[in-house]
Amino acid sequence: MKKYLAIVLLVFIVSCKSKANLSEGNAGDAMSSDKIIKNHYNNQNDFSTLYIKASAKYKDEKQSQNVTAEIKIKNDKKILVIIRFLGITMAKALITPEEVKYYEKLGGTYFEGNYQALSQWLGTDLDYDKVQNLLIGEAIDNLNEGKFTSSVVEKLYKLHKNSEGNTQKTFFFEGERFLLKKQEVIQAEQERIFEVNYPNYQAYSKAVLPTSLSIQAIQKKGKTNISIDYNSVTFNDEFSFAYSVPEGYERIFID
Repeated sequence: MKKYLAIVLLVFIVSCKSKANLSEGNAGDAMSSDKIIKNHYNNQNDFSTLYIKASAKYKDEKQSQNVTAEIKIKNDKKILVIIRFLGITMAKALITPEEVKYYEKLGGTYFEGNYQALSQWLGTDLDYDKVQNLLIGEAIDNLNEGKFTSSVVEKLYKLHKNSEGNTQKTFFFEGERFLLKKQEVIQAEQERIFEVNYPNYQAYSKAVLPTSLSIQAIQKKGKTNISIDYNSVTFNDEFSFAYSVPEGYERIFID
């Protein structure tokens, strides 16, 4: 069950058939954190709805699974995810700012709750904004609300968030459009690392989106890897966010 839950929450990111990836640049001289942040948000996405068809691969220390996914996003309001294997719906999730709802067919179970248990399981704090930002290639945190130290590391601009206690957050940007290339959350005391990489991007009329992403979550209990490609992307269509748990499914609770 957890492999589908991981894919549902973190899956989804982009690779259009044309493969017309945006050109990127190396970081130049040192730049202030304020300027890096401003340049990053110049890529702001402007859409009301987003519909993505994607393929994804999940792997942990015991198993691996290839699936397809449909992701429907109503900007800042809700995300519906449908996971299929060989054309059969295996899981569905509805994510809103208030709660996460999820069911999976194989075990006949469903989950309803807030983000606390899921954040603890995945090893990083989650909320709706963080999930949506992760999917569209933006920093999981609002960079305008923090204080950062900037530097140049391996030809990328690096922002390190200050005053986070045990939690260290870093964000890496390329030097031409300041697109996000990697974001990382490290909690050394808990031996947790959560890292997301964005190899390439593509420009659309309504947004600049990643063409693919890879997620690595490391905790004491093991390592999880998720890689995702977008197969098609559609903006501002009207579509349903229908979600209901099939009759007879058993509710579960995540410790």
